[in-house]
Amino acid sequence: MRGTPDPAGRPDSPLLVDRFGRVATDLRVSLTDRCNLRCTYCMPAEGLDWLPKQELLTDDELARLIGIAVTRLGVKNIRFTGGEPLLRPNLERVIAATAALDPRPKISMTTNGVSLARRAADLVAAGLDRVNVSLDTLDPARFHALTRRDRLDDVFEGLAAARDAGLAPVKVNAVLMRGVNEDEAVPLLRYCLDNGYQLRFIEQMPLDPQHGWNRDDMVTAEEILAALRTAFTLTPEPGERGGAPAERWLVDGGPAVVGVIASVTRPFCAACDRTRLTADGQVRNCLFSQSETDLRALLRGGASDEDIADRWRANSWAKAAGHGINDAGFHQPDRPMSAIGG
Repeated sequence: MRGTPDPAGRPDSPLLVDRFGRVATDLRVSLTDRCNLRCTYCMPAEGLDWLPKQELLTDDELARLIGIAVTRLGVKNIRFTGGEPLLRPNLERVIAATAALDPRPKISMTTNGVSLARRAADLVAAGLDRVNVSLDTLDPARFHALTRRDRLDDVFEGLAAARDAGLAPVKVNAVLMRGVNEDEAVPLLRYCLDNGYQLRFIEQMPLDPQHGWNRDDMVTAEEILAALRTAFTLTPEPGERGGAPAERWLVDGGPAVVGVIASVTRPFCAACDRTRLTADGQVRNCLFSQSETDLRALLRGGASDEDIADRWRANSWAKAAGHGINDAGFHQPDRPMSAIGG
């Protein structure tokens, strides 16, 4: 299967190549823009204007697009995101259809963990390989202030259920914010070490719907590492990082590791291997892209798989060199994180 050569110089390749030599092999699939938390840095207390149901991809449409990505475009990793992906009806069916593909991709999911305890075993049975759970604090009052919900115990139970169901390594994603929870770097790592989870800190990014992100409120990678070094010895993990977003550090000599995703202060765009599909069928070649390619219209308009694949290839070929957060003319994407997918 070959892609149609682009008149602007795109090579005759079936893969998701771009002008800078990168190849996208990791697909992030948003299953819904809805969420059962209201995290202050993600959405307002009243929520957002959710996408109408008729605009969302159906299960069959999702399966078809994921199949095109895997069998025609060389995608090897599928990560389901949201909003909160556990709110997607028939989630296990979507995962099972993905696991049935040949070649079978690796399948993971990013979730807030609220509903994970009662779903973990079924998700594994459907074919889920791994899970990331968002957790920014260990303090119940602070959790309520951050998420506007009293569900911390549910998250703890979800993490334990995921571990016991074999979704290893269970990764915990934490965002530290100045004046909010920056004092929890060490406690979060101790908690993860004690429970067999793998912690990753993520620098806060400009993806809030209020467009109120302030660089001064962001706790940087260097600050996170400095805080961790007050209690632990950190040494760089040997080996090539490749397209992985996290810089990883051995904790007290290993084997435990902690990761830091420094999207703002240490951009890793040069090794990016991601492409993104929104819940309403738009392809984005960057989390911060100002443009999208509408695959839903092609699906519902009778396009062939190869027509869709070629449009996807063209989207990747147009990918910029970097996200531009640190450029003077940077503008946040119009869509918030919950609509784009993590």
